[in-house]
Amino acid sequence: MNEILTWDDLNKFEVEDLDRINGINNSYANLRLFGNNENDVIVTLYRDRHSWCPYCQKLWLWLEFKRIPYRVKKINMFCYGQKESWFLNKVRSGKLPAIEFKGQFITESDNIIAFLENAFGALGSFITSNKLIKIRELEREIFRSWCNWLCRESFNFIDNSLRKNRFKDSISKLDEILSRSNSGFIDPSVSNTGDIEPGVGDIIFIPYMERMNASLIYFKGFNIRSNYRHVDNWLTLFEGNSAYRGTQGDFHTHSHDLPPQMGGCYKEINEQQITFSKLIDTGEGLGKYELNKNYDSKYFAKIALKRVIKHKDNLLKVNPFNKESFEESLRSALTHMITGEVLIPKKLSGISLRYLKNRISVPRDMPIISARLLRQSLNKIESFSDINEIDKIPLRHRYDQDPINFISS
Repeated sequence: MNEILTWDDLNKFEVEDLDRINGINNSYANLRLFGNNENDVIVTLYRDRHSWCPYCQKLWLWLEFKRIPYRVKKINMFCYGQKESWFLNKVRSGKLPAIEFKGQFITESDNIIAFLENAFGALGSFITSNKLIKIRELEREIFRSWCNWLCRESFNFIDNSLRKNRFKDSISKLDEILSRSNSGFIDPSVSNTGDIEPGVGDIIFIPYMERMNASLIYFKGFNIRSNYRHVDNWLTLFEGNSAYRGTQGDFHTHSHDLPPQMGGCYKEINEQQITFSKLIDTGEGLGKYELNKNYDSKYFAKIALKRVIKHKDNLLKVNPFNKESFEESLRSALTHMITGEVLIPKKLSGISLRYLKNRISVPRDMPIISARLLRQSLNKIESFSDINEIDKIPLRHRYDQDPINFISS
């Protein structure tokens, strides 16, 4: 082949459609039944549209592991779009997540889980049980120490070292708890098929641990998984379960969605930080530190291709750079991702490819591996261009990710 594939050519690379309703967990579903009847659904989950909210992820995971049929309504977060007026009419505070249960609305993730436990039973332990009091306190301790290190600017070495050591002390306590677990989980539960799965004691930890793993390696050069092997094993156990992977973000997504949500994230410049952040930003990714699981690259490349084709008209419309050359440049990158061939268009727009690469969001758009393969191909073709313009990802908001152009009224 010596020509960039056309859209018709690219459409020929088929991948089996995902069963959003009864299949594996996925971010695209508006209804999850687990083989049940739709008429029996009495829970509606209101979660953020981009899958950035950690508290939404916590509730989403609880419903998936518990296999409670539910509907999904997706709502904007203030950091990237205007909150839907119809939702504000239902939930005046606009807080996410929220659930609707037989006409009743409940907010605050822990309160929601406690409410659902009364209706459907516990997942492992009850969230308000005495068994989990110290676990929940530790989760908040780790959260606070992470925030103090990541989100407060340090003006001297001693101050930064103190914050770093407080975080290390806190997460060491979790590593110690996990070292004593036969299952590898904090609060194991047993599925209907007899498999050992995470319980609510694990689910309250995983959303922010996922974000700590990404943000500390990007902004500080600190690798949680290589320093705490029991935490690493715990993350690997989660990643082996499709219910979790359906909710999991990647390092690139979290590194750039956290600053506006957290009020800022501060870099600690060192050799590791420079190396890791460059690998994340170029799309190369960090391999097993990001997702410790084997995969079929051809399969996940086809998923990425299918997702781009589905939204290509809007992708072409919203990209602010070199619209006349972006379309062929994009096809060039997709051709490389699918065939491995490097075919450069006559008018290459590297900056438009970078703009797209910087706005792929996991799991909103596609799974981690699909996003990694797509970013790598965008970066490969982009590297042949002399980029004169700079695409800066906003730090105080993410209105560049406003979903208004991608959703119907």
